[in-house]
Amino acid sequence: MKSVLVVACALVDADDRVLIARRPEGKAMAGLWEFPGGKVDPGETPETALIRELKEELDIDVTQSCLAPFTFASHAYDDFHLLMPLYVCRRWKGTVSALEHAELAWVRPNRMSAYPMPPADVPLVAMLCDLL
Repeated sequence: MKSVLVVACALVDADDRVLIARRPEGKAMAGLWEFPGGKVDPGETPETALIRELKEELDIDVTQSCLAPFTFASHAYDDFHLLMPLYVCRRWKGTVSALEHAELAWVRPNRMSAYPMPPADVPLVAMLCDLL
């Protein structure tokens, strides 16, 4: 089974709410809510990939020193195995904008169960509840 490395970020605002993004129509798992991020390209570090993805998806600038490694997901889908490090970030420059997602929401971790998520993301929510 092929392994895929994807990196994700829990952006946390001043009120301890976390940003989640709804996958647009036409993408795999469309309509589900996820943490922003994306695939790590060959030759990229997870941190470099996350900085790039946050700029492409949300139009914000993040520095590596503001990315705190937090936990990870390891999940077997039907046709690939996903390994997804999750970073926490509380500082960024710019205003968060939905450039690639259908919708964005700032949500307290204990309310995230109301938002359907891909199976790999679900266990991360409990970890965020413990943190925040």
